[in-house]
Amino acid sequence: MSRKLPLAGGETTRTACARALLRTGVEEKTGEFLSASVLAGRVGWAADLVSGMVAALLAEHWNVADVDVLAAGEDAGGRPLPSNAWMALRRLGWSVGPPRGIRVNDRIVRIAQETAGRTLRAAKWRADLTTAVIETWPADPAKRTPQEWDQVRAAVPGGEYLPSSAIRGRTRQIAAFAKQHGRVPVNVFELEAAPQVARMLLLSACDGQQATIERADEPGRALLRLQLPTRPDPRSYKDWRWVACTVSLPPTVPAGAMLHLPTLRIHRGTVRADLAYTHAVPKAQRSGHAVALGVDWGLNTLLSAGAARLHGDGKIAALGVGGMFRAAGVLAKQHRLRRLSEHLHAKADHYQRLIGEDEQHTLTARHQVLADELRHVSGRRSNLNDALARAAARWAVDQALAASATVIYVEDLRSMEARGMGRTMNTRLCQAVRGQIVDRMRHVAAEAGIAVITVPARGTSRHCPQCLVPLRHRKAPDRPATPGWKWAVCASCGWQGDRDQGAWRRIAARGLTHQAKTVTDRTSGAMAIRTVIDKLEAGAVITPAPKTRRTDRSKTGPTRRHPARPTPRRRRTPSPTRPPGPAGQRPEGHAHTDQRRLPRAAHRHQGVTTISTPISRHRPRGTALGAGFHLHAHATPPRWAEPEPDTTSAWHRQADQRRSER
Repeated sequence: MSRKLPLAGGETTRTACARALLRTGVEEKTGEFLSASVLAGRVGWAADLVSGMVAALLAEHWNVADVDVLAAGEDAGGRPLPSNAWMALRRLGWSVGPPRGIRVNDRIVRIAQETAGRTLRAAKWRADLTTAVIETWPADPAKRTPQEWDQVRAAVPGGEYLPSSAIRGRTRQIAAFAKQHGRVPVNVFELEAAPQVARMLLLSACDGQQATIERADEPGRALLRLQLPTRPDPRSYKDWRWVACTVSLPPTVPAGAMLHLPTLRIHRGTVRADLAYTHAVPKAQRSGHAVALGVDWGLNTLLSAGAARLHGDGKIAALGVGGMFRAAGVLAKQHRLRRLSEHLHAKADHYQRLIGEDEQHTLTARHQVLADELRHVSGRRSNLNDALARAAARWAVDQALAASATVIYVEDLRSMEARGMGRTMNTRLCQAVRGQIVDRMRHVAAEAGIAVITVPARGTSRHCPQCLVPLRHRKAPDRPATPGWKWAVCASCGWQGDRDQGAWRRIAARGLTHQAKTVTDRTSGAMAIRTVIDKLEAGAVITPAPKTRRTDRSKTGPTRRHPARPTPRRRRTPSPTRPPGPAGQRPEGHAHTDQRRLPRAAHRHQGVTTISTPISRHRPRGTALGAGFHLHAHATPPRWAEPEPDTTSAWHRQADQRRSER
């Protein structure tokens, strides 16, 4: 059976991952039904055996020489190493086995070698970066000179486009080591210990003798068969039994997708399966785009996006006024969780200093409670960031689909550093999840064949989108004399608008004019425009739409009489008079009689046309109370998502009847 998908012209394959849950299983030999807890126990026994072998491999080969040999891609005889990590480790002779007296098959050893090999290959990039920073150690680690920046970037492979934040983070880590030991480390393997091993089963390294997966007869289900131990210390092959598990496929998995063996992990007493699948999607193009969506970053207005069209004569026109994705409430909740995490960390560190080396100290139990609470808060922050990234990316792709755009140009802010803008603003910039949003945007856009390309951010918010003249920034349109950053005014062509609305026009125009300069990263496959060419930038302007004006507005006849709109049929009686006090019958509409304020998210000053800064400080009430995610993310809907007009009222029926009589 062929494992390749049949592709039509203009299609390519896309591999994605979906989460599934293994609820129960059946032992094939005896027919015994395995509950969720028993199944989790057996998977956990196998994962413990694998993690022990992985830890032994990493402890033996966590050094410069072995990592360089594995990353070089050649064995001692000069032959290229296989792409599979477990095969590469066996070619190099890096073997491992279970403890004495434990019997496992060769496929379990493969899983351990694959996990360890991937970890060692991933350490090569960190090793090269750390070595480059150590060799070009600056005189003042807190502030490099331009010459020192050039030196460290030249020493790092691919350092020309490496975000400066990665270099600064590694510099701070080395400086902390030097402060503690009085010298800089030799390499990353002295700076960092061997990483901890996760309890998981990487079934993709196996074959049919250990695990198989195929679609079940029932739609939306798959059958996973794998060998699991019947005891934590299997003594013979008889202690391994075939177990069949039915997996419910998420609706995101297409019916014709090819399923791959999943990765199993234990989470809160249940078995989670990260199921990979491959399906055919339209192929995204690097160039040749006529309609593009420009996306600009913000703080409260996390995303501002709009579409632009490139005409045959080279002119670029904006398609509409664009939209905004506002996440002030979500970011406020993230800020509250960050402050709570800092408070818990400070308290836990204080307890640790008091405990010292005394394991029987009375504060040991309290310290453990704080550690558990810290893990819980960190999980909440991580889940909130994931939800925000998914929602923002889905909104951006929906805007592109609504405008029939074939490419999304995103402002590249990887090198932006939160420095010199005040404590509050620096913290808010550090909490942004731009990298996650871009990765998720690429993932979602690949389903529709839409390319996601990053463009340089230089001057996108500073210059006018229509004439490229530097803008004057003001507080608000109704406060033209107050300096600010939100509202932009061009003194040359007269354009004025929201700063972010002008930025997405500049990004879309720059991407359309520079699309021939798009390059693709060979490692990640990400597309980007690296540099801005002045000759092309001169044509990256938005042509203003022609203004229509009627010269003669005089009447040509009598005004047609419109009958008064009657009460809709669902409200045939007038609303009762509201009695004083919170009690009484509900009047018309859906608002409760005792609710004098609008529900939660109504008083946030987050309307689409809102520009001026409110007098009162922005305090989302629902966020402070821990309300849900979607109450605090406000997005402009795409055109196709606008609700249809209500045709159930009597006025619409009379209008339809008059049109039919004509």
